[in-house]
Amino acid sequence: MSTLTLPTGTDTGNRSLFRDTGIVMTRELKPVLRDPFSLLFGMIQPLIFLGLFGPAILVMTTLFGTSATGANLLFEFQTGAHERMMVTPLSRSSLLIGRALKEMVPLFGQAVIVIAVMVPFGFDLHLDGAIIGLALLAVFGVGLGAFSYALALAVRKQDWMFWVVQQTFLFPLMILSGMLLPLETGPEWMRVASKFNPLSYLVDAERTLFAGDVTSTTVLWGLLAAIVTAALGLFVGIRMMLRSAA
Repeated sequence: MSTLTLPTGTDTGNRSLFRDTGIVMTRELKPVLRDPFSLLFGMIQPLIFLGLFGPAILVMTTLFGTSATGANLLFEFQTGAHERMMVTPLSRSSLLIGRALKEMVPLFGQAVIVIAVMVPFGFDLHLDGAIIGLALLAVFGVGLGAFSYALALAVRKQDWMFWVVQQTFLFPLMILSGMLLPLETGPEWMRVASKFNPLSYLVDAERTLFAGDVTSTTVLWGLLAAIVTAALGLFVGIRMMLRSAA
């Protein structure tokens, strides 16, 4: 009598990482598509702040949205959904990359809504700068989302620690970016600390791009900050995913 051999997580040699990543990304997007109201509900606070901080609110939306995505993975740990994913023939790297890339879709949708709201109130839209700005946000969001998933993997046995660490880093990053208040009039230590904050370069780049200047060196620094964040986030996240599967 023949036996049925089920594929395991190690039988991934001939599978395409891109295909696996697409499968994971599609799976993660289905709850968002089934409940688009959650996307709109998440825009209430950003729209309130929009009148105060202008285009910088796009960076705030990215920061708040992607940094909290690891909570979804913690919920999957509780329900056993993640363990079921781990026994599929999907590559372990795709389980992280697909989840991180998924964050680009709701992020893009929210950004379009914010821009659409700004235009009737006198916002001068420079389409080329806006497109490049959204691309930078997407790259940065992938990296931040990967860090969030890595944090969830690290504290999965003490899930309350996720919010402690997330909040501990979230607000210093936001304040030291100059997103809410200008740092030029702040104490010297804040100005120095902001130089080591990748978010500050992204904020400056977004303001420059949405003002219509796409060739400024400020944009290049923002691009570099986004790429470095994405690369480090994916590197750390993939290592944590592989380690959790060992």
